[in-house]
Amino acid sequence: MYKKILMPVDVFEMNLSDKAVRHAEFLAKADNATITLLNILPLSSRSLLRGFNSDIKKFEAYMIAESEKKMNELKRLFDIAPENIRTEVRFGNVRDEIISISNKEDYEVIVIGSKTPGISSHLLGSNAESVIRYAKIPVLVVR
Repeated sequence: MYKKILMPVDVFEMNLSDKAVRHAEFLAKADNATITLLNILPLSSRSLLRGFNSDIKKFEAYMIAESEKKMNELKRLFDIAPENIRTEVRFGNVRDEIISISNKEDYEVIVIGSKTPGISSHLLGSNAESVIRYAKIPVLVVR
């Protein structure tokens, strides 16, 4: 059914990914699909270090290394062949980066975890809601 699955994850809020991992794994096993774990780091931290270019580069390198380390830990939760799981770290707006990568590459579905709704996001998490609104491919939201 799906050969290429995009799974955005927040490695610093792993509890959002627990159930989503099982759903992505199920879809991947059904068709021997590949999964790309995508972690998007916010650009807002750059504004804190404006004027300190070398500090920005060190900070970004540190954040990328930490994200990759945590995504490698997350990869171990999957019961599929490790070569079928890719990881990618990007900086930017969560919605924009997810939509961009899903449009540029041949992904067939996005599997995304969502928080329990609160006052600010009545039905879905704000990132999940934005992805659903702008994605051109199916989006599976897992609570």
